[in-house]
Amino acid sequence: MGSEDILILGIESSCDETAAAVVKNGREILSDVIASQADFHEKYGGVVPEIASRMHVDAVYPCIDSALKEAGVVLDDIDAVAVTYGPGLVGALLVGLSAAKGLCAVTGKPLIGVNHLHGHICANYLCFPELEPEYLCLCVSGGNTQIVHVKSYTSLKVLGRTRDDAAGEAIDKIARVIGLGYPGGPKMDKAGQGGNVNAYSFPKNHMGDTLDFSFSGIKTGALNLINQARQKDETIDIRDFAASYQQHIANLLLDHTLRASDQTGIKKICLAGGVSANSFLRSAFDKASAEHGLKLYYPDLRLCTDNAAMIASAGYYEYNNGRRDDLSLNAMPSLRLESRDA
Repeated sequence: MGSEDILILGIESSCDETAAAVVKNGREILSDVIASQADFHEKYGGVVPEIASRMHVDAVYPCIDSALKEAGVVLDDIDAVAVTYGPGLVGALLVGLSAAKGLCAVTGKPLIGVNHLHGHICANYLCFPELEPEYLCLCVSGGNTQIVHVKSYTSLKVLGRTRDDAAGEAIDKIARVIGLGYPGGPKMDKAGQGGNVNAYSFPKNHMGDTLDFSFSGIKTGALNLINQARQKDETIDIRDFAASYQQHIANLLLDHTLRASDQTGIKKICLAGGVSANSFLRSAFDKASAEHGLKLYYPDLRLCTDNAAMIASAGYYEYNNGRRDDLSLNAMPSLRLESRDA
């Protein structure tokens, strides 16, 4: 590696994935290690925060050790440690943050606190070497849904966000109700393949002239359809229902993103977050990109879900922007994207 190369060790533990990665110059993944708890939490129908925290404790240092070995480096080679400090589950966040602070205390390396959502946006840099700001990013996951104007690598402005449920939460909830279980997103996507996207209709929530979202009414409409069918002893076609529901959500996300593009004049669009892996969403955006002359980017499937490579990438750009955090940095479970320039 050249003398000008910057190596960032990234650590992620915001929910149920313990992850560590080494990334060079914000773009090149040297290692990407993930210890998933999904199979364990499946039996409970969702993530149990206390259990997730304990499992992070067991996994965090082995993940860091594996990431360093896989990258062929040692801690002395690392320029800074980047770690998710919010948003997320507070107990889970504290495990990764404590590990990062411990490493920095021992080695004297700089600590870089990273907003988890900024990390999701930066996952696109790991897949597209040519991608540079400015652009619009639809950041959509189980806990967050927002349209972000990425002005520079570290300057972000939220143009619209959900006022209640996130799109991913709306999908996960209905997946559980119709018996698909956890994790709801991938199972719902699979269940809807080949289904009739026009078989069922759902409410359209209007937020006036804003770019904000609301998914609570859509979720309630789906629950009402299910309950009414059960009361009448009618059968819901799971494939058609899953397809219709996801297509409805995808169309809503697309509509707001297109309006943001029209308002800003920006034709470069990125998708980010766990729901960006959804095939209905990708298909809707693929079609729209051709029709509206958009330049569309979305990460590889592995980088859509929580990982530490995206945190290391975001940390690199924060590092270059001069950001340094002291060891008093605390977890912020409700951290907003625009806080401290992301």
